Amino acid sequence: MHIVIMGCGRVGATLAHGLEERGHSVAVIDKDPTAFRRLGSGFEGRRVTGLGFDRDTLVEAGLPEAGAFAAVSSGDNSNIIAARVAREVFGVRHVTARIYDSRRAEVYERFGIPTVATVRWTADQMVRRLLPAGAEPLWRDPSGEVQLSEVTLAPSWIGHELRRFQETTGVRVAFVTRLGEATLPTAGMVLQEGDLVHVLMYRDRIAEVEAACVRGPEPR
Repeated sequence: MHIVIMGCGRVGATLAHGLEERGHSVAVIDKDPTAFRRLGSGFEGRRVTGLGFDRDTLVEAGLPEAGAFAAVSSGDNSNIIAARVAREVFGVRHVTARIYDSRRAEVYERFGIPTVATVRWTADQMVRRLLPAGAEPLWRDPSGEVQLSEVTLAPSWIGHELRRFQETTGVRVAFVTRLGEATLPTAGMVLQEGDLVHVLMYRDRIAEVEAACVRGPEPR
């Protein structure tokens, strides 16, 4: 897949190398040509100097043939404008924008443009570690109705199958982090001490799910 990235800061350069290592062709856009030094001599993709929401610049970067576009410059307005141009003018299917203002991020997600709000993500990660009994979202769909959350289970869940956990709580287990590694679970997988369980659930069921996680399995 060809992927276009707007912004050659630390995030953009790291993203470009990561995508290239996965076998994708990459073009990086930045208005400051000196920013491309972050890519190093090993980067084989395109370096395009210009504004990431300028049509000619995007064409030069190969956006008409691209399967994805990421706007990760330091400006919220530039990122969202570029993301909208990529989605609405060029019809790129996979578009995402880095947004520093979490309030803006929530608005743009409602318009169907996935965003990564740096401050919000960091704060959510900290809250999940400081208050592990909560179910802070790791991801929400653009409508905000479905979310992926890490939940904390009562010790009484240890030794029980995920099948029973899902039946009791009504959630779907997306993956389990065990000994630092993410594992795609099977229904017969047995919960072990130290497991981090990540579930998909409807937002309006958060309190109900948290209560079931803390309460533990119901006696049979």
